[in-house]
Amino acid sequence: MSQGKTLKAVALAPFRARRLWLRAQRLDEPAPFGDGPGATRAAVEHLGYVQIDTINVIERCHHQILYTRIPGYRRDHLRQAQSVDKSVFEYWTHALSYVPTRDIRYYLGAMRAEAIAPGGWFSRVTVRDLRRVLSLVKRKGALSIRDIDEDAVDKDHLWASRKPSKRALELAFYRGSLTVSHRTGMLKTYELTRRHFGWERAPARATERETLAYLLDRALRSQGVVSLDSACYMDAPRKPAMRRLIERRVRRGELVPLKLEGVDLPHWTQPEALDAVLEPAEGVHILSPFDPLVIQRRRLHLFFDYEHRFEAYLPKARRKLGYFAQPVLVDGVIAAVIDLKTDRERQKLLMQRWTWVTDRSRQSHKRRIEETLHRFERFQLGR
Repeated sequence: MSQGKTLKAVALAPFRARRLWLRAQRLDEPAPFGDGPGATRAAVEHLGYVQIDTINVIERCHHQILYTRIPGYRRDHLRQAQSVDKSVFEYWTHALSYVPTRDIRYYLGAMRAEAIAPGGWFSRVTVRDLRRVLSLVKRKGALSIRDIDEDAVDKDHLWASRKPSKRALELAFYRGSLTVSHRTGMLKTYELTRRHFGWERAPARATERETLAYLLDRALRSQGVVSLDSACYMDAPRKPAMRRLIERRVRRGELVPLKLEGVDLPHWTQPEALDAVLEPAEGVHILSPFDPLVIQRRRLHLFFDYEHRFEAYLPKARRKLGYFAQPVLVDGVIAAVIDLKTDRERQKLLMQRWTWVTDRSRQSHKRRIEETLHRFERFQLGR
């Protein structure tokens, strides 16, 4: 195909687009990554990232995202992947996330940029602060903020720590000098990055061109059908270069432009995806609001005709779905939204609110959702 020729977009029905995305997210089969600790590494490598969040009304979202795709998942499997096998590590994607260690070279550029970026959240961290925490870790080994003895100071921000060293530890983490070697809840233990991974020499930093290709390949693998927004989620500065890369792949026949019915936003997929035989998705999944299928709200609305509201930070009177509402996927359709809370003292999973999204087969859906909730409760409470 000549460089100047425009390839006509292929029409794609909504149900087909949904199936391609569900297949890419591995939400259309019972145990796509197998079982045991190795399944956690495989899931993170396939998805590209698993978001971490501080809210613990129910299970932390990183554990829930993995449990959704690995029925036999145990929290210790993630600990083993991070601290023993070292096949995953923590860093920033669109949010703090677990990412595959095999992909670390694509994050070294961001670490270097953080090292030379002036001001911002870390503007009060002095060179002395930074040298002090790095020296402590080098001499004493991996440590958390609780292991650093210092006088507390008044907080200058709602999210700040009363220990000045906390911000220095975080800056060293974002610069790549330190990595999180272990996590207990939200308490992080930091280690020298080179020592944690046993590097004699750090991996070569990926070029920006290589990083763009990586981000597009990650989106294609985990989304099936991509848009410029979904490939550059929360990363607007990369959109012009990403568009050029997509156009080059279209010219080479590696991507096919799509026209989703009723959607003006351009999308693309790989040619082989259009020929794939996709069975209807089966099963029930309770999805964290931070699940990769849910977190891109606009995309979720386009594909599933469902607009999710994250209402944890809204006043109670303005909530329609609930404080920590979670979409329920039933056979490839978002059938309901449930607001859950774990009562750890009474060892029960509490139903705060149940909202139906679809009118189809509510009674049979309710029975199947309740069965899934019972299994989820056992996982929540470690039974």
